[in-house]
Amino acid sequence: MKITGYRELSSFRDWGRPIGDVNGFIRSGVTEVPIVVLETDEGIEGIGLGSHVALDVLFPALEGEDPRAVSALYDRMLGRVFKSGHSGATFGGIGSFDMALWDLKAKIAGEPLWRLLGARDRFVPGYASGLDIALDDESLFAFYRHMAERGFSAGKLKGGRDLDADIRRLGVIADALAPATEHPGLMLDANESWNLKQAVRHVHAVEEAHDLTWIEEPLRRWDAPGHARLSRSVRAAVATGENLTGLEQYQRLFELGAVDIVQAGANWGVTHFLRVAYAAYAHDLPVSPVGLTAMPTVAHAAASVPNHLTAEIQDLGAPYGVTVDEQYADGGIVLGDRPGAGIEIDEELIAAEQRTASWLVSDGPHVRENRIAPIGGSRPAVRK
Repeated sequence: MKITGYRELSSFRDWGRPIGDVNGFIRSGVTEVPIVVLETDEGIEGIGLGSHVALDVLFPALEGEDPRAVSALYDRMLGRVFKSGHSGATFGGIGSFDMALWDLKAKIAGEPLWRLLGARDRFVPGYASGLDIALDDESLFAFYRHMAERGFSAGKLKGGRDLDADIRRLGVIADALAPATEHPGLMLDANESWNLKQAVRHVHAVEEAHDLTWIEEPLRRWDAPGHARLSRSVRAAVATGENLTGLEQYQRLFELGAVDIVQAGANWGVTHFLRVAYAAYAHDLPVSPVGLTAMPTVAHAAASVPNHLTAEIQDLGAPYGVTVDEQYADGGIVLGDRPGAGIEIDEELIAAEQRTASWLVSDGPHVRENRIAPIGGSRPAVRK
């Protein structure tokens, strides 16, 4: 079997609420969903969700190759762009092709991907994450109560700007999760908006009111010394890594003991997640994938590694024209038995309904605000 080509599609997800973080939010709650379909000479196709960036540059590394050689093809893609850099946006294209390759490999084997990867249990434990910076307290409660009804007992607040609001809103989440647990897990995600001293002061103040499970992305992603000092200064675990693209970028975090919960962005693909997970395992650390709602293929990989802790679940629906063979129950994802990653697309339906739905709006969460403190800057925690 040989890879012969690929095609691109664009669908969208309607979240039904504004979504975002301390850097900004998307008021419409509608975002794009790039889809990649890998074609073979035997008619079997693999589906990947995530990014269309640099696919034309990367595809020569795959063309004419046997798709079952996934790990080797992943490295061929890295090698293809080593001069121009395989980090950042380009890594998203690698991730999309990688997910499509794993989908193909499992389909060829006639097995669901979680089984092919060696998982014993199809259940992937998770936590609720509302991308909720723009929700008022009533809507915040409604989202997490709905998730509690599906068995989720932990939730992650997007915050970092207003200390009093963070303390109050973590309490709202705790109350909403009460039907699922007497002791909810509470996480706070600052999305790289602080420097070290700001992080220490903010987390200390939050910990006076709540037992914080972890503080996520408190500092810029490359600040390993800062993360190490923060981890020693607070009770909460320090979680980071979702924006690191390539295993080598985790090295300093491991060397300095700077991360307690190792995260990997699901949009970077299955192979990246597996390599990060086993590197974390070698350091006796748990791993947690971020964004499984958007990249369901990585859930199969999460089921297969020995140190998976919990996965971010942001929504219970699916993109327009896309069906995924999985269910949300008992506080996690129950993976199905369909061969491959369990993703099916209705290309005619998608083509008939197109919406402008870019993440990269001028005031969205992927555009860093001028308000955010620069490296070495000083912006105190705000009380209102």
